[in-house]
This record gives sequence, C-alpha cells and structure tokens, in this order.
Amino acid sequence: MNRHPVLIIDGLNLFTRHFVVNPTMSGQGHHIGGTVGFLKGLRLLTEKLVPSRVVVVWEGGGSPRRRAIYPDYKSGRRPQKLNRYYTDIPDTFQNRDYQLALTIEALNYVPIHQLYVGDCEADDVIAYACRYLYKESDIVVVSSDKDLYQLIDERVTQFSPGQKKFITTETVKEKFGVYPQNMSAVRCFTGDPSDGLSGVKGAGFKTMVKRFPSFQLNEDVLIEDIIEEAIEKSSTSKVKVYRNILEDKDIVRRNWKLMHLDINNLSGTQIQKIQSSIENYKPEKNKMGLMRLLTRESVQDFDVDSFFMSLSARTS
Repeated sequence: MNRHPVLIIDGLNLFTRHFVVNPTMSGQGHHIGGTVGFLKGLRLLTEKLVPSRVVVVWEGGGSPRRRAIYPDYKSGRRPQKLNRYYTDIPDTFQNRDYQLALTIEALNYVPIHQLYVGDCEADDVIAYACRYLYKESDIVVVSSDKDLYQLIDERVTQFSPGQKKFITTETVKEKFGVYPQNMSAVRCFTGDPSDGLSGVKGAGFKTMVKRFPSFQLNEDVLIEDIIEEAIEKSSTSKVKVYRNILEDKDIVRRNWKLMHLDINNLSGTQIQKIQSSIENYKPEKNKMGLMRLLTRESVQDFDVDSFFMSLSARTS
C-alpha cells in the first residue's frame, strides 16, 4: 500500500465501535468514550498512513429505495448498548446522540471533510467516492462493514477497526474463496442475517464456491449466470442447492438490488450534492476551538497538539 492515500471513514461505524467499548468518562462523570475513542483512533490512523485527504462519511438516514424493495431491510438490528463496562449506566439513545453530535462538532475544527447526504446509506456514498471521486487515488476505507468488501481492489484497501488489520484482495480471497468484486454476488445467495436478508437454503460460501467454480476467477460473475447454471445442473444432479436456488431465485434477485453498491443507488440530486460538497470544501484548522470544546466537556485524556500534528503533514 502506498503512503498518502485518501482516507475514507465510515463515520457511524467507527463511532459505534468506540461508543460500545471505550470506557472513558468526562470530568463531569459522563460517558464520553465514543467521541474520545473516535478522535484517538483517527489520530492513530493519520499517523500511520499520512493521508492526502481525510473524508468522514455519515449515515444519511437510510435508503428509502431499499426499504421500498424490502420493508424489513435492517429492521431487526438491535440498538447498541451504551457501554459494556458500565452496568450501572442505563442504555440510552440520548447519550449516544449527544456524543455523535459532539464528534461531528469536534471534527469541524480540523482539516477533515465531513460528508452527509440525506436519504441514502453511507455505503453508497463511500462506493461513489471510491469509484468516481477518487478513482485515480489509492484509498483506505475505515470500516468493519463486510458490505464494503466489494469495493476492494488494487487501489482500495479496507481497515477494520474491530480486527485492527487491513483487508486486501488477498485477505478476502483467502478467507471467503472469492475475489472482492464478487462478494456481493455470492452474498445474494448466502443472505445476510445482520441486515435481515434471508438467502438460499444450504448456500453457504464454501458450497457456492465449490458448486460454481466461476466464483473463484478474478472476473465479474453475474447472478443470472449462476441461476442459469443451477437450472442446467438441477436436471442431472441430486445436489439440493441447485433446486433450492431455483425455488429462491426471486430472493437472490432481491438481495442483489439491496446488497450491490452501484451508482444507481444514488439520485442525480444526491450525486450533485456529493460533488458540490467535495468541490467547495475548505479545510479548517482551529486548534483553540477544539481545545475549548474538550475543556467544555471536561475531557482530560486527549492530546490536541499530537492530534493536529498527525493531520498537518499531508491533509488538505
């Protein structure tokens, strides 16, 4: 991986990880681990990678288009607990939302571009940024979301905050048996319980790769080709997964519309907003503003000077 990549951060994903696991408390006795953990994690990443630009993409309230296709999409997700270390603090969205707003406010003082587009998912904005906005640049996407694995290629690497490691083409191929560009195609058959998406019975990753060897190739695989292959093989083979695919082919097609990250997931207005935000962005460097914010919140365990030093080398 080259140094000075564009660093694209899945904001809510990184924040939520620290919100759940970071035990930091403010001087006033409030849980503040989500904000402090986010800023510290960001500092470590910028020190290691020395990025040319940092973009934090925030969730835009979800995708009405996906909910129209499947109303139960992501409806079964459990709310995050406040913090695993403090059983005496009630789980509350109020503290979570406060810390999230505080994180966004803190980032306004540093040379980091925050990107928010309403009525879409952060994944769609990240995909657009990787494939169109920064198509000539090396990119590191910071997220633990496997939905983004499909973006990984020779330019794009993913860093998982949870695993604390970089995910590359080789990593995906070794673990799942397929190349990143076909992750969404395979998952259309396997389903994704975390998003409330059922799949084809008996169609796990190992089974799909074994029964459909084209998934092992470094080339795009179309789900319709796999369905057609299953139709042909079901007439001569006793392997159940072929017939199961025929029975659940509509589920597979539905999953493709929900899982595959494509420019068609964004409206023309949303694309225009993304492009305008990038073109009109002016980096902010206000160390005193960040120090006043942290003082206001009685945050004592954060080195503002080293944070700004980590951002000053290349970011613009």
